[in-house]
Amino acid sequence: MTLLLRRDLGRVAYEPTYAAMQRFTAERGPHTLDELWLCEHPPVFTQGLAGKPDHVLAPGEIPVVQTNRGGQVTYHGPGQVVAYPLIDLQRAGYYVKEYVYRMEEAVIRTLAHFGVTGHRVAGAPGIYVRMDDPFDHAALTGPRPGDRPFAGLGKISALGIKVHRHRTYHGLALNVAMDLEPYTRINPCGHAGLQTVDLSTIGVSVEPAAVAEVLSQQLIQRLVP
Repeated sequence: MTLLLRRDLGRVAYEPTYAAMQRFTAERGPHTLDELWLCEHPPVFTQGLAGKPDHVLAPGEIPVVQTNRGGQVTYHGPGQVVAYPLIDLQRAGYYVKEYVYRMEEAVIRTLAHFGVTGHRVAGAPGIYVRMDDPFDHAALTGPRPGDRPFAGLGKISALGIKVHRHRTYHGLALNVAMDLEPYTRINPCGHAGLQTVDLSTIGVSVEPAAVAEVLSQQLIQRLVP
């Protein structure tokens, strides 16, 4: 059975952590255990490979770091749980599309643990909640004519990955109890006007450490074959 070793890094600067993920991935061999890194970052904007500079509106004093993950610009900061699964997909026996699905499912199950219903949106990786009723279990319906994209939704979890020789790094972020103001300085994930929320905003008072515990259990359960 493949194992997934959990490492709790605490609050760590983004760039050294990014470099450590790259180093781990480059140096790992066929028998290296997969790992799950859990952490929190000081305020930082990160750009994906597809990131367009005009989606960074007014970063101010918050640094912007260019990365090699997929996707566009997002924000990391205190009060957010960040998870970096370092997985050998070839050994795990599933492909990238299923890997993304399994990570999103782990977030959905984590939110459900706290009574919140998370939703996928086709073509927009990450997890979203209904702003009018985050606890409503009904499935999303398609947008009505004239609706703006993501009408009525708030993004609570962002996802961006890199796969090198079947080995993954980067990962996902789940917003728990943050200062959400920095999201107004960007078009989150490249979507102008997309509202970003955290558990605190929608009425769930919980410590990030408690969310990290549930999320890690869900990720380990779903990413290990």
